[in-house]
Amino acid sequence: MNGLHIYAFADEASGRMEGQIAAMTRNGLQGLEIRGVDGQNIADITPQNAREVRKKLDDAGLCVWSVGSPIGKIDIVQGDFAAHLDQLRHTLDLADILGAKNLRMFSFYLPAGETEKWRGKVFDQMGAMLGAAAGSGVTLCHENEKGIYGDNADRCHELLQAFPVLAGVFDPANFVQCNQDTLEAWDLLKDRILYLHIKDALPDGRVVPAGKGAGHVAAILKDFFARGGRHVTVEPHLSVFDGLRALERAGKETKIDPYSYPSSDAAFDAACRALRTLMEKENEQK
Repeated sequence: MNGLHIYAFADEASGRMEGQIAAMTRNGLQGLEIRGVDGQNIADITPQNAREVRKKLDDAGLCVWSVGSPIGKIDIVQGDFAAHLDQLRHTLDLADILGAKNLRMFSFYLPAGETEKWRGKVFDQMGAMLGAAAGSGVTLCHENEKGIYGDNADRCHELLQAFPVLAGVFDPANFVQCNQDTLEAWDLLKDRILYLHIKDALPDGRVVPAGKGAGHVAAILKDFFARGGRHVTVEPHLSVFDGLRALERAGKETKIDPYSYPSSDAAFDAACRALRTLMEKENEQK
């Protein structure tokens, strides 16, 4: 899959920007889906902070592909939507400073069992957010996520059909955790997916390296690439047991899950390595 552009949520390797740059560089990545910046969420940093981050990334030869924002992750009933719109406008300004052309967002948390009751309000607020982004040069990209309106394939499809300017982010692990078959979801949504989150999960919901779970990541990645897709973000979400070994006595070590890692850096590298392995297997089969 030559030509695939690989980015990452590198805040899973380090909270500090210098550590994120080191993690991306040693794994040969092109850049960042920026989410955490030196202890702050990306939507909360100042324009000056954003300019400083941009310079560090430019100096390292890295880019910001997408802003991994929390926009849309508020309660549809009690959330302060006016304040949330202001936060979106601020985040769009940050995206411009950072050179990001995409902004990951969500479709609101809903009370359990009340999806249809709040459907109209979800669509009204999604429309308002897209209106706020109009003319910014930034594409809003909806990610499927547990607990929001767009948690399954059908409701993601509804949103994408209703809003032609909205793009899709496809996260296999999140679909697995919602008991959504990922191949069925891909078949329904693939025409509107801008990029993938490389994340996999077992049927019990536990996140594992790509290709080790029930998300059919290899098949989806292959078809994504065949259809002209070129951009993916590694999102590790792997378990870290930092320092556990130092606390154990010889011969009494705890049996650790094979997909748990001794540090955030190790978990991040494992997630990147899993994607590379899938790519190498695909190239060998050609």
